[in-house]
Amino acid sequence: MGIKIHILSIGKGMPAWIEAGFAEYAKRMPRDFEIQLHEVSAIKRGENANCEHVKEQESLKLLEKVPKNTLKIALDPKGKKLSTELLAKELQIFYEEHQDIALFIGGPEGLSQACLKQMHQSWSLSDLTFPHALVRIIIAEQLYRAMTIIKKLPYHR
Repeated sequence: MGIKIHILSIGKGMPAWIEAGFAEYAKRMPRDFEIQLHEVSAIKRGENANCEHVKEQESLKLLEKVPKNTLKIALDPKGKKLSTELLAKELQIFYEEHQDIALFIGGPEGLSQACLKQMHQSWSLSDLTFPHALVRIIIAEQLYRAMTIIKKLPYHR
């Protein structure tokens, strides 16, 4: 048995290098740490776009994609700061409890407050600001690294 890690992200049709980077780490994961990407189309933003409304609509679309009995975790700058080792400890707990998780990656404006209130946890990857597309690769690599720590594989030194 294992866990499924659902990555729910705003944005479809990413550049090939984003898709290749994510795919590389996703395919390295063993079957008992499966990563699945669920993409939601971004809402078109014009000059006079109401960014708060766009963020709310995109967040609702992400919430609709969450499989049942899945723990929801926002990737948010205000979330709990994680080191790689702490991420491995969190992942180990989910693994031992057979708890599937969903990691939410918002669009350029992030996730709505209503969405954030529905999360079980909120994690911050860094004090730096990353493009939301790049976060897919960063989180996939860090999940892979955390899994290698859990399984005592040599990737993380």
